[in-house]
Amino acid sequence: MKKVYNWGILGAGSIAHKFAGDLKLLPNAKLLAVGSRSSERARKFAAEHAIMKAYGTYEELVTDPELDVIYIASRHVGHYPDSMLCLEHGKAVLCEKPVAINRRQFERMIGLAAEKKLFFMEALWTRFIPSFMKCLEIVKSGLIGKVRLIESDFCFNPPYDPMGRLYNPLLGGGSLLDVGLYPVFLAMQMGSTITEIKAMAQLDGNNIDTSCTMLLSHEEGELSVLSSSIVTNGRVESIIHGNKGMVRLNRWWHVPTSVDIVLDGKSPENITFQEPGNGYQYEAEEVMKCLDEGKQESNLWSWEHSQQLISILDKVREMTGIVYPAGVESL
Repeated sequence: MKKVYNWGILGAGSIAHKFAGDLKLLPNAKLLAVGSRSSERARKFAAEHAIMKAYGTYEELVTDPELDVIYIASRHVGHYPDSMLCLEHGKAVLCEKPVAINRRQFERMIGLAAEKKLFFMEALWTRFIPSFMKCLEIVKSGLIGKVRLIESDFCFNPPYDPMGRLYNPLLGGGSLLDVGLYPVFLAMQMGSTITEIKAMAQLDGNNIDTSCTMLLSHEEGELSVLSSSIVTNGRVESIIHGNKGMVRLNRWWHVPTSVDIVLDGKSPENITFQEPGNGYQYEAEEVMKCLDEGKQESNLWSWEHSQQLISILDKVREMTGIVYPAGVESL
């Protein structure tokens, strides 16, 4: 019989609600506690998800001796301090993406995890969704031949809110850290090692990137053309072109439900996927599998993978002038 792990959720926003719902799909996961900076909000969240414990501070959550692992669902700028708080109190951590604001913060996080011999993983949920893993398998199998070009966008146009997380520099706003990392992740997964980066961005008066485009060169010659935006609705598709055909991950590709395989000289084949929940259960399942095996990191999305991703984001920010206030970047 599998060990049942007691989970806590740090933060009580929309993504925390989705994760809480999906965690119920796993028989070896028990959602035991939620922590918020508001006691009222924590109690309301706990009541909605039938959670036994509701804490009005993060400090109370991380000192609960019954918790095995904590999911960090706070805003971007909270990922570094909140993860460090959990690790300092001996808790395994699954931290929402982006794992940190910059590489320096991330290196401090994994340094503490290594020192304390604790599991830590960035919650890049797409990596663990079965439909995405199937697409990756198709590309890596050579079915479409040698990969030559990767196209990916994540562009959407939500209502403008100057104080919301997307536009507020104090919250690490902008398209790159929120959704631009998905196309970069795809290029990392579907292509060979990234060797060169070029980028341009449209910045508003607060240095928030409203749109960003990236051109990446890969070690084996392929190119990746990537884009993100929070001011225009895009296709939100990804296409991996090979010299024998292509694979298209259709709209909302980061949670693929429809994939087209188009081989040269053959009729297109469409594959559809139907999976329960929102898809967050698969990353939680991977965490518990790693804990069962005594691992500190996942082979599927390792510390090195997260380090490569945050390093590319840092480079794009450097090239495009995306700068956050000093307090956001500080260690």
